[in-house]
Amino acid sequence: PSEKIDLDGWKKVMKSGLQEVSETVSEQKELSALDGARELLEMWRLAGRSVPENITEEQLKDFIGCPSKSAQKKYLKFLYIKELRKKSDKRKLIEKRERLQAQERESKPDETKKNSFMCFWANSMDKAYNWRVAQSMIFGQPLVFDMSYENDMTIREVANTVKQIVLSEGFNRRSVDPFHIHFCNLQEDSLYQKEFIKHYREAWDRLLVTATDQCYTEVFPKDKLVYLTADSPKVMKTFDHDKIYIIGSMVDKSIKTGVSLARAKRLGLETAALPLEKYLLWSSGAKNLTLDQMMHILLTLKDTGDWKKALEFVPKRKYSGFINKP
Repeated sequence: PSEKIDLDGWKKVMKSGLQEVSETVSEQKELSALDGARELLEMWRLAGRSVPENITEEQLKDFIGCPSKSAQKKYLKFLYIKELRKKSDKRKLIEKRERLQAQERESKPDETKKNSFMCFWANSMDKAYNWRVAQSMIFGQPLVFDMSYENDMTIREVANTVKQIVLSEGFNRRSVDPFHIHFCNLQEDSLYQKEFIKHYREAWDRLLVTATDQCYTEVFPKDKLVYLTADSPKVMKTFDHDKIYIIGSMVDKSIKTGVSLARAKRLGLETAALPLEKYLLWSSGAKNLTLDQMMHILLTLKDTGDWKKALEFVPKRKYSGFINKP
């Protein structure tokens, strides 16, 4: 009797008890609602309605939370179609696997000989291509890729640029008279280099190209360098085998007009643009080409000197035809 009762403590105890009771009641209500919804959907499915066979608890909650019956029907139809597509994809995958296994079983014994011959032929051709590129590193005409645009592009754009350069290197390696490719301004541990290593892996160190962090003006005489840019006021008339052409390693969509031209002017270099309007009935749009398209054009010009053959690698959507008498 002499002890005082702590009323605040009692209030806290009573409130916590009420809260626990209310939480338990709400959980029971939610569970019962989910069970009822699941039973209802099972009845609808048996009745032939468009209801998915398997539905998760989260999907059931979304179904219950739909504001109207029409919304519930639409949601169920969406889940039903999604489930049908998954089943169809799985069935097609199984059928494809079985078809491939049947083809392997039915393949003739001569197929093994044919495959071994193809592997031998491919290896021989690879050796021949590598020999040509190795020869070009000593006697071939240099072609420079300017790798100084990393800060002007996003990571995704750098990755796209490197993909185009990898394609260009492959086309060059398989050509009759390949260029000696130089990657200039390529810094150690740059995004460019990381993307190259991701593509080439262990072959990066054995790649028959010259990669350097030096600028091309430090490697070659300035009077031999020609920077190819669509913004140049000077139009290229013929392919010069004594010149060293430079291509900017960038995705042109993300670069402001005149960036490569400004870089070439700062370095005091000669510039040139391809004579697209001279030979092609050009449609509206930018005259920027991808790096692999540029490689195709330069290789064709180097081998034939024929602008018509070279410019066939320009995408057909960009022009409506060739000019008869340019």
